[in-house]
Amino acid sequence: MASKKNPLNLNPLQLKTLTLLQELARSPNHARPADESGAVIVENLPQPHGDHFHVGEAVAMTKDASGLGNVAVWVALERKGLIKSMFPLAAALTPAGLAYETGLADQILHRGHH
Repeated sequence: MASKKNPLNLNPLQLKTLTLLQELARSPNHARPADESGAVIVENLPQPHGDHFHVGEAVAMTKDASGLGNVAVWVALERKGLIKSMFPLAAALTPAGLAYETGLADQILHRGHH
């Protein structure tokens, strides 16, 4: 049997926020190891300029990032075991949060084709 898409039933805003945090977790400018558990602390969250902002090596639209400033989204992601919140400064993505397949990366993260 195929695994269920979105098994934790995250809402669209939670999925977008987790996608952005996962991308930031890949960037040395925003991420560092949290501990031996495999968690990654994401800090130094990017600030939007105009209608977009830089997320690691990608660009995201500001409209897709409202969850980064929404404490309720962080609380929900923490309750589901995907992050440990240090809202609004940082989030520690758990191994489950790093591995969770949101299915949105290709939709909200825009990469240059140089």
